Amino acid sequence: MSIVRRVRVRVPVCLRARRHEVPSPVLATLTVRNFRRYLIGQLTSNIGTWMQRAAQDLLVLHLTGNSGSAVGLVTALQFLPQTLFGLTGGVLADRFPKRRLLLITQTAMAVQSLLLGVLTVTEAVNLPSVYALAFALGTATAMDTPARNAFISELVARERVPAAVSLNSAQFNIARTLGPAIAGLTVAAAGTGPVFLLNAASYLAVLYGLISIRPAELSSPGPPRHGGTRLRDAFRHIRSTPDLLLPITLIGFVGTFGLNFQVTTSLMAITVFHSGAAVFGYLSAAYAIGSLIGALRGAGRGQPPTAPRLITATVVFGTLEAVLGLMPGYGTFLALLIPTGLAAATVTTTANSLTQLHADPHLRGRVMSVYFLVLLGGTPIGAPLVGLVSDTLGARSTLILAGIVSAASALALPALVSARTRRLDRTNKPMTQADAPLTDTPGPALSGKAPTNQSTT
Repeated sequence: MSIVRRVRVRVPVCLRARRHEVPSPVLATLTVRNFRRYLIGQLTSNIGTWMQRAAQDLLVLHLTGNSGSAVGLVTALQFLPQTLFGLTGGVLADRFPKRRLLLITQTAMAVQSLLLGVLTVTEAVNLPSVYALAFALGTATAMDTPARNAFISELVARERVPAAVSLNSAQFNIARTLGPAIAGLTVAAAGTGPVFLLNAASYLAVLYGLISIRPAELSSPGPPRHGGTRLRDAFRHIRSTPDLLLPITLIGFVGTFGLNFQVTTSLMAITVFHSGAAVFGYLSAAYAIGSLIGALRGAGRGQPPTAPRLITATVVFGTLEAVLGLMPGYGTFLALLIPTGLAAATVTTTANSLTQLHADPHLRGRVMSVYFLVLLGGTPIGAPLVGLVSDTLGARSTLILAGIVSAASALALPALVSARTRRLDRTNKPMTQADAPLTDTPGPALSGKAPTNQSTT
């Protein structure tokens, strides 16, 4: 009995210490009902979306005889509306309830997938119809993206925003892992048409998730402030806040030049490794597995995101992308795609979290529209450029040049933003409440400190 008593006295000390440990940010965020339902719906729909993206590239290659420029053009048309209408989407996100706006945009995207699937299955599809429907999908996405991302900050409390952004990125990368792989196998077995129809059906999940959200449990920013929903207020806010200016500017360079893997992996699979749809699916899945690992690491990190972490991750990503272009064979290329995807996810989730945390809640929809304008709006420039460089110098050169540009921008931009901040401080220009940064100092994240509670709640 004495032995038993001694054991029972010692063991609970460890158990009590573990019971009082802070719960994981991931688990704490997943306990929020509205966010959990939203996340599941997005995951299901995004799997279908990535299936369609992969199948669309393969369809264009089939219709054009393996033209890299044509793949770049269809990608550019899909992202061009982000440049044309993305800021309008941000205004709408701040002016109308985001959930209602998302129900409309997600329905429009489902209709686009259904039309593309019917045309392909009936063998009525041609290159102009693919271009037109890609532009239509991009238009709906431009209206959807600012609201969809700003909505995350209404689904959870402020302290859970970084974990929620990382979990949202994780589901996106799970979809990116599964979608192209499933698409490659489906295309090989049944053709591209069924892939588009499956994507149309997947939108039912996200629509159900949005409908089942409880509006009373949302954290609403309230009605717009005096001045309505002007775009110029968002631009002033970004210019006057270094913790917004740096991630948005940096992600513009990376998004335009470095994150065109949808084009480069298809070109590498077809023109370099002389393989088909299945190999393209494996390459896309490898990149997405790395992205998933990076997103989960970001979600499990207990510390707030900082600018030094963003800069380091971007340099690492650019270096890996450049080295990727030098890989001699399929096996080494496939293996290096995993750490490259990890670094890419770290860059995008850190930049997204910094932007959401430092944006005024009343301006968040418009600020996020600017963020995605530079992230996705540069694709109409970057994707055709990637296709042109590939046709001229080869697919490997596109990866090397893209990696160099990404790394160089990460090294140069912080100094430029800091110099601009110092010039503004020296001028001592009076600022209005709308113009003033929401930070207590010129930029805690730029100095490596954790961000404080700067936004209005």
